[in-house]
Amino acid sequence: MNEELTTLQTLCAEHAIEIEPAMLQQLLAYGDYLDQWNQKINLISRKEEAPVIIKHIFHSLLITLYHSFSNGEQVLDLGTGGGLPGIPLAIVFPQTHFLLVDSTGKKIMACQEMIKELGIKNVVAIHSRVEELDDVVFDTILSRQVASLDKLCAYAGRLLKPKGMLICLKGGNLDGEIQKAMSSSNSNFGFPFKIEQHPINGISPYFSEKKIVIAYR
Repeated sequence: MNEELTTLQTLCAEHAIEIEPAMLQQLLAYGDYLDQWNQKINLISRKEEAPVIIKHIFHSLLITLYHSFSNGEQVLDLGTGGGLPGIPLAIVFPQTHFLLVDSTGKKIMACQEMIKELGIKNVVAIHSRVEELDDVVFDTILSRQVASLDKLCAYAGRLLKPKGMLICLKGGNLDGEIQKAMSSSNSNFGFPFKIEQHPINGISPYFSEKKIVIAYR
């Protein structure tokens, strides 16, 4: 535990991600819960080459390099799986409201239990398909799932506020996905207007092909 704490502290300090000591402990506890639940339900890959604290938790926190979550901001984590990136970000931004959604009931059950054990008050996890979300809009939508960018933009188009954005953690060559998403914007309520991709390969060898993709309204 102490080694993981030091690793996370060092990585965050190197990239100017400010985290209070109590939050670091919560993030480590979440990593333990994620490991435990993963033995029962397939939340993350069981053939990990990197520690959970780096490949999943720190990876989620890297979003903060490109977006500063604000008090009262309404955030949707689309296809959250085991609570990524929503739970780590909810821990670090207690005044931001997070809704975690996944179509697999067992995954949401695990998220609900982890949220309860961690005592996080600013995050709710519900079992739902994104198509079923109605009468609700968000400032920011997050996704770490493998769905193509044009599909994610189609989902986000009707759920984002006028100045909202979609932030995705993705990997590989995304030029084709970005082109397809941009060409489909007219049928997605004019979303996206612009897409940026930010490689994070320089941060850690574990993120060699990873990028943070931001689609703007």
